[in-house]
Amino acid sequence: MSDIELKVREEEHKDGEQEFPDIPAELNILPLRDSVVYPMLIAPLSVGRPSSVQLIDDTVAANHRIIGVVAQKDPSVEVPTPDDIYPFGCAVIIRTLVKMPDGIRLIVQGVSRIRLTKVLQTQPYLRASIEVVEEEPIKESDRDEIEALRRTIASLFERCINLSPQLPDELRTLTQAVQEPNVMADLVAAHMTFSVADKQRILEAVPVKERMRTLVELLNREVRVLELTSKVQSEVNEELTKSQRDYYLREQLKAIQKELGEEDDREQEIEELRQQIEAAGMPQEALKEATRELQRLARMSPASPEYNVVRTYLDYMVSMPWNVSTEDTLDLKKVRKVLDRDHYGLDKIKERIVEFLAVRKFKKEGVVRQPILCFLGPPGVGKTSLGRSIASALGRKFVRVSLGGMRDEAEIKGHRRTYIGAMPGQIIQNIRRCGSNNPVFILDEIDKLGADFRGDPSSALLEVLDPEQNSAFRDHYLDAPFDLSKVFFITTANVIETIPPPLRDRMEVIELGGYTEAEKIEIARRHIIPKQLEEHGLTSKKLKWTKPAIRMVISSYTREAGVRNLEREIAAITRKAVTAFAEGRRAPITVTPEYVQSCLGAPRYLHDEVAERELRPGLSVGMVWTPVGGDIVFVESAKLPGKGDLILTGQLGDVMKESARIALSYLETLCDAVGVQPDEFGNHDVHVHVPAGAIPKDGPSAGITILISLASLFTGKTIKKRLAMTGELTLTGQVLPVGGIKEKVIAAHRAGVKEVILPAENEKDYKEEVPEKVRKSLKVNFVRDAGEVCRIALGLDCGEARPKKKRR
Repeated sequence: MSDIELKVREEEHKDGEQEFPDIPAELNILPLRDSVVYPMLIAPLSVGRPSSVQLIDDTVAANHRIIGVVAQKDPSVEVPTPDDIYPFGCAVIIRTLVKMPDGIRLIVQGVSRIRLTKVLQTQPYLRASIEVVEEEPIKESDRDEIEALRRTIASLFERCINLSPQLPDELRTLTQAVQEPNVMADLVAAHMTFSVADKQRILEAVPVKERMRTLVELLNREVRVLELTSKVQSEVNEELTKSQRDYYLREQLKAIQKELGEEDDREQEIEELRQQIEAAGMPQEALKEATRELQRLARMSPASPEYNVVRTYLDYMVSMPWNVSTEDTLDLKKVRKVLDRDHYGLDKIKERIVEFLAVRKFKKEGVVRQPILCFLGPPGVGKTSLGRSIASALGRKFVRVSLGGMRDEAEIKGHRRTYIGAMPGQIIQNIRRCGSNNPVFILDEIDKLGADFRGDPSSALLEVLDPEQNSAFRDHYLDAPFDLSKVFFITTANVIETIPPPLRDRMEVIELGGYTEAEKIEIARRHIIPKQLEEHGLTSKKLKWTKPAIRMVISSYTREAGVRNLEREIAAITRKAVTAFAEGRRAPITVTPEYVQSCLGAPRYLHDEVAERELRPGLSVGMVWTPVGGDIVFVESAKLPGKGDLILTGQLGDVMKESARIALSYLETLCDAVGVQPDEFGNHDVHVHVPAGAIPKDGPSAGITILISLASLFTGKTIKKRLAMTGELTLTGQVLPVGGIKEKVIAAHRAGVKEVILPAENEKDYKEEVPEKVRKSLKVNFVRDAGEVCRIALGLDCGEARPKKKRR
């Protein structure tokens, strides 16, 4: 039921009294929802409940027009019981009745307050014995106070009319037109938007003074609320910005377009996004986040600055390959064929890839953990291109990210969306671009990561490269977990020392050493020369390469572990040939050593560097490791008149300086064994120099090389020809193992060395890593102490044990 409009009945007799029938002692009771009817007031009522319709029908059929109306305590109760209604109500007379399809419309007028004394029936409707509550006469002593209350009510009611848009201005005259205090109080209470409980308080207040005091209290509270509402509304209107005005105008424009029958593009856009989100196959948490942002977008004005931010975020979410994968090629023979086609050698890495695929092929159920490999080796040996070849062999997408110089942690894990211009990290961006959740992902130059005030990217990579954590990788921008466990991560590095230990521990390190001359010849024939011919528009018939020409380019014009400079030199020769053809030459060109020299000029490097160097006392040959491969180094010593000081030059590091002091101290302990007078050391200063002074040098592996240089100086003997060595020397003469054996031995072989001295504990590295062709052409001595080194290099008998092994 609803209390739509209340009016004062103006129908009066000439004597000023209204005509009402007597009120029976028993009445049918009609419960009202959200409505209270007062005496002397007219109210329209709508009756829809079956029990209430029957109540009206029975009342009219019995020729009665008076019923009792009582407010419900809870309007949601569909079949109220006596406990669900207030015990105080109003007897009303039915003035008008109209039956409608959905119920009955009534106009009733309040007659008198009533109190329910006893419920007589509850079905099919309520019926009760009632007691009529008469208006108490006003005492003479209370008239002044009641008049003051009446004026207060009139003033407060007028303020409510001024402040509330729901109260029409016509109500201003009501408090002046009605002089009776009791009628005026009921009239004002009926028009105010009080709650049912507050209106019931006024109905139950029988004494007029109490009723008016209650009304003043409620009006005062209503005025305060209306004033506060008006103040807030005023402040909001003052803060109305241009974007809000644009929003209202756009809403009006949208309404106009709707009336004109034009299509609402925005609603269509929202619906398309909803369908894309449902079809994306997101996990539950990501779906929840995307749905929440879509609901925000639907409520947002396109002119809002946040609109494009949310729209871009949703575009990222629906375009991520949540459940899009590529099928792996499980034909092991085909995979081997692809790897061999693209790269020559590198058998250890190829074998690891085939092992992974063998597990994938054999394990039919469950998840196969993806390997996380680190290719460690000098520049130019094919680490990055090998990753591309692996992707091709597996049938997966290929992604590469360069980490060199990266200093911001957000490059890995993305920016939070609170920032302007925020975007996901490189991991999520590249997976989105490739459109697959299981690509081969190359993280290039991981050893060159930086760190500053913006964070440490290497720490952010700990989660990415951990198989136990990356199944729920959470990018700051997406703010939802993405499964990286299907991604085949491969990192590349030139040096292992700069990679933080926790990050290094998560990767399976596979070392790629430098290529031998024979391997470089094959790489040039199979890959580099065909590539350069294609890039320059030539064929193998027009430009023919001979193997001696390739060998000459490798040995005389390049000195590297990889093949980058080799490719540059071959490209330079190819350009010379293209120039000749462009100038009119028709005959094919055969690239011979002479043609190479005519194109590239005089050889830059000595083919047999060791043989070209004149051996003299104080000179020894060492093997060193560099970030770009291995190399040989000459250590020179000289003695000068002095007081036994040691002079070191050649830009040596602290560790190498200590090795030189250890070598000199140890040699002094062997002065009798090697036939050197003790005062030789005290009467001379010793100068040790390592050529190529512009290049910094450090490390302990030159210990025995410096020792042999000093021993050769003081004994006057020259070292054995074509001999090179490496090993750390201790103060007691022990020779300790060193690293980079493969690179060092290959570099020595390339420089013309025929015999090497290595620490005995490096024997396993020599056998496993050095190519068999190189091992067959070298004589190797594995030693445990410095006495063996002196005997092999200088023929000195220091009374030490014989070498452990000699091999060819």
